[in-house]
Amino acid sequence: MPEKKTANKRGLRYDRLSAALEKRIRQDRERGWVNPWRCDDGQALRRDNVRDKPTLWRPAFVRDVEKVLHSPYYNRYTDKTQVFSFYRNDDITRRALHVQLVSRIARTVGGALGLNQDLIEAIALGHDLGHTPFGHAGERLLSGLFFRETGQYFNHNVHSARVLDQLFRRNLTLQTLDGILCHNGEFVRDAYRPAPLGDFADFDRRTLACAQDESEIPGLVPGTLEGCVVRVADMIAYLGKDRQDARRARLLRGDEPFSSQRIGLENAEIINNVTVNLIENSYGQDCLRLDPAIAGELLTAKRENYLYIYQNEKVAAMYEKEIQPMLTEVYYRLRDDLTHKRKMSWIFRHHIYFVNNSRRHYISGREPAGDYSLEEPNRIVADYIASMTDDYFVDLYHYLFPAGQHDIRYVSYFDDPK
Repeated sequence: MPEKKTANKRGLRYDRLSAALEKRIRQDRERGWVNPWRCDDGQALRRDNVRDKPTLWRPAFVRDVEKVLHSPYYNRYTDKTQVFSFYRNDDITRRALHVQLVSRIARTVGGALGLNQDLIEAIALGHDLGHTPFGHAGERLLSGLFFRETGQYFNHNVHSARVLDQLFRRNLTLQTLDGILCHNGEFVRDAYRPAPLGDFADFDRRTLACAQDESEIPGLVPGTLEGCVVRVADMIAYLGKDRQDARRARLLRGDEPFSSQRIGLENAEIINNVTVNLIENSYGQDCLRLDPAIAGELLTAKRENYLYIYQNEKVAAMYEKEIQPMLTEVYYRLRDDLTHKRKMSWIFRHHIYFVNNSRRHYISGREPAGDYSLEEPNRIVADYIASMTDDYFVDLYHYLFPAGQHDIRYVSYFDDPK
């Protein structure tokens, strides 16, 4: 069991690894122990194994990290909502910071467990590339429109893999793409055991199944321990941070009845205590484990975040009143421009031409990347909207509908608390 430290002056409590485990890890490192369940670079699989050969200074998963960092949409993390869309406040987390926090937490865990930290970083930095503007609310609204027109669902984890694998064809490894597809951290478990990895044909079947039936997503399990680490780190990264942001947004007053005891109530406590418990229970194991009590508190903490933050009526009202009709108008206007081949439309000038230019140097086998404009129109529209930052979407709406009835009123730095 982890050792519990006494509370500090602020009443916060931080666990630490047991003395026995610390001694074991130090001894294992001294004798050069290698985790037998680690995914080594030599196991990396790509669709095109002729390109992207590893080198001494750029091993397989380092190349994946760089492919993600230099992907055309990575910059757009900066202005995409994590939770709070309608605030002009640089102290509130955007998605760019979230993926960095996931990466740091996951690499801390993976480093202690002897896992491949390059693979962990690639999965973590790429896991939210497919997120829409306006966070999970925007994702649900876009999925509703997409399903109405195609009978398929839009989910950000599936789309993150699509962005890297299909849209820009960056020839990432199967291990990285699998971790991105299976990262969805909404499902708390006592143990996370990797599933058999399969091959690219199996990966393609799973992505299609998720698009056709959302109930497939809860059954996704990463094929590597590294992917499992990112999945848990995703939860660790947002639970306390979202509470911190909610206070900064003045949605919480500090007296909300969060009930966690073992994992703590504050962001720093949650990160430390869950991380320590994960390492304590997983070291030398073929899966990740948490104490059942810790897993139970994680589930409770997530439910309380939904109750007091994500379903807060002040936040939900703006999505229903403004974002939903704006998104609907933009969706159908863009699809009309596309089907009528209005080449001066922004869906061509800012999206289709951009994608075609970005993918033109990338080939799959001996076949050219192909003309993106020939893909199914609803698919292209969904790709474009998902790629937008919050501000870009709002600006595009006003450009397309200068007399539009809808707008966003942002809470500024200088609005007095109500």
